[in-house]
Amino acid sequence: MSDMDLEDRLQQLRKAIDEADAIVVGAGAGLSASAGFVYSGERFERHFADFIAKYGFTDMYSAGFYPFPTEEERWAYWSRHIWHNRYVDPPKDTYAKLLRLLAGKDFFVITTNVDHQFQLAGFPKERLFYTQGDYGLWQCSVPCHDATYDNYETVKRMVEEQRDMRVPTELVPHCPVCGKPMAMNLRADGSFVEDQGWHAASERYQDYLRTHGQGKVLYLELGVGGNTPVIIKYPFWRLAYANPDAVYACVNFGEAYVPAEIIDRSILIDADIDRALDGLLEGMGR
Repeated sequence: MSDMDLEDRLQQLRKAIDEADAIVVGAGAGLSASAGFVYSGERFERHFADFIAKYGFTDMYSAGFYPFPTEEERWAYWSRHIWHNRYVDPPKDTYAKLLRLLAGKDFFVITTNVDHQFQLAGFPKERLFYTQGDYGLWQCSVPCHDATYDNYETVKRMVEEQRDMRVPTELVPHCPVCGKPMAMNLRADGSFVEDQGWHAASERYQDYLRTHGQGKVLYLELGVGGNTPVIIKYPFWRLAYANPDAVYACVNFGEAYVPAEIIDRSILIDADIDRALDGLLEGMGR
């Protein structure tokens, strides 16, 4: 977008935020990428040079599906992946900027991101719904039960103690109930565990949508791509269509679009999210 077009769209979004009685934020991978959590290029090469040399990996995402020959090597890869995308601070304060933008507003966030950055930036847990899991949690790979387990301490040791792309055997996690290997709590197939916390967050989100089905509602979509549009993008379109007083906004570099049915109540910003947040905050004096 030209600078003039961008400023015009940002002004429209500032007005929509100011006038909204409720804001539903839908966040995808583009938001974390804008914050610096990129899965390829220099950042990937810096942290995974040995795995790249051995296996020819091109990015963190596809590497996560590789059938490693041993559990020790699999967790050497995954512990680094978790550490650098969950427990290390992001290169940019994009999430903190979003929180400042929403200050004083009634909002709820649904996200497909699994890096926990909303809570780390200070977003209230009761206003968040992580639909696809959390890098900070493990579950039974079977799964034999529906509990999840915090992995910080073990992951930290795995990163510190791994040698030659292998973690010590005693650090390989096993289910405390059935003894089978543990897995990431990420929605990759039908084995994904939706624990009590997941269901409680889901219920809070559905309650929020029911409460704010009408009136001046802003559906603010940030960095949602085409991998899982049924979780955020399509529902936001339907909700905006069903409410004549609603506004739909999409901030997504290279992927800002909307159906014709709601184009007259939509704000499309084809720009980097971090840059857009800077512009929004500057224009609002925050």
